[in-house]
Amino acid sequence: MSTSTFSVRVDSALKTEVEKCLSDMGMNMSTAINIYLRQIARIKAIPFIVTSAPVPNRETLEAIEEGERIAHDPNVPGYKDMDSLRKALNS
Repeated sequence: MSTSTFSVRVDSALKTEVEKCLSDMGMNMSTAINIYLRQIARIKAIPFIVTSAPVPNRETLEAIEEGERIAHDPNVPGYKDMDSLRKALNS
């Protein structure tokens, strides 16, 4: 089997993070990329679902905005522990 070399540009921080993860799994970047490429060749597809970040719907965006308003409203009581919250709910 002959081998080829190719270069890929990747964010330095991402590369460092991935190398650490792979090292923890006992492999290097070359091994991981070979596994990835073999999977593509085997199943004729990318071996995971590629999607963009989900866009929140209107209801979710409104809930986020409401949460932000509540979090910054000094008139809304806050609780430091579950016992305080339970007492307030039961009163």
